[in-house]
Amino acid sequence: MGFSFDSVLLIAFGGPEGPDDVRPFLENVVRGRRVPASRLDEVAHHYQLFGGVSPLASLTRRQATGLAERLQAAGHPLSVHVGMRNWHPFLADTLAEMSRAGARHAIGFIAAAHHSYSSCEQYRRNVADARADLRRRGEADVGVTYVDSWYAHDGFITANAAHVAEALARLPDETRASARLVFTAHSIPVSMAERSRYREQLRESARLVAQRLGRPDWALVYQSRSGRPDDPWLGPDVVDYLRAERGRGLTSVVLCPIGFVCDHIEVLYDLDHEAATISRELGIRMERASAVNLHPAFLDLMADLVLRTVKRYERARPLPLVSPSGL
Repeated sequence: MGFSFDSVLLIAFGGPEGPDDVRPFLENVVRGRRVPASRLDEVAHHYQLFGGVSPLASLTRRQATGLAERLQAAGHPLSVHVGMRNWHPFLADTLAEMSRAGARHAIGFIAAAHHSYSSCEQYRRNVADARADLRRRGEADVGVTYVDSWYAHDGFITANAAHVAEALARLPDETRASARLVFTAHSIPVSMAERSRYREQLRESARLVAQRLGRPDWALVYQSRSGRPDDPWLGPDVVDYLRAERGRGLTSVVLCPIGFVCDHIEVLYDLDHEAATISRELGIRMERASAVNLHPAFLDLMADLVLRTVKRYERARPLPLVSPSGL
């Protein structure tokens, strides 16, 4: 029996869109965790440096628009909806609106390329909880079937490589050839990494981008560590790495935030502010490549994955529970 999808749910982290949003947004991010108020104050300051506005929300909405346009052009005009984990529009609100509008079978696209509990599985659980709330209220459920993994998809590699090439072009001629390509991703606890393929998928994405550009000198480092100081997290931290490598002769670097889909505050603060400041102090010439953001190849990737999912289930209904691919 045939089966058809009626919508797409684009799932992202969320971000404040004004100074008054910052504190309640951060409280949502850390809900259920014992985080000192001093740490919240510190991170709130990071957001205030950029006017209290994270580019993530705007970029995600524009990604949704680009996806909808491509689906329309391909003859599959599915409605595309944005649901956020930590800020408006919240996942629960988005799914409720979708349900009331008649959506019943959605394709889920999580805005994270590399699989771990915090980057993918947590979002799936949030969606499951929001669907359970719908059913408890007597509203129609919205089934969600997720797209395949895309950390090695040609569109992801192409978009990152193009942005790295733009950053390399900004370096002086005399330092461009010797510049090291340093990929960054959000650090997670080592215990979480050991239960997923997060590190392995990141290394594969980085390897493919470096290979595309013919840059054999590359490294993968981490940023945005949080949590208790005594708990082991993935490293090295990007700032520690720059300090150590300067002592080994590093003079120029391009940072590529391959673990991020948008240039949001963690990218802007950790790389454009903190890493850039350290680089200047150390005498390292640094350029930062954009995240994939709105690159056409990334928007094409989104459409490709949605259309592949449509095609896969043309003849059979998706199973109600499908394990996260790549975990």
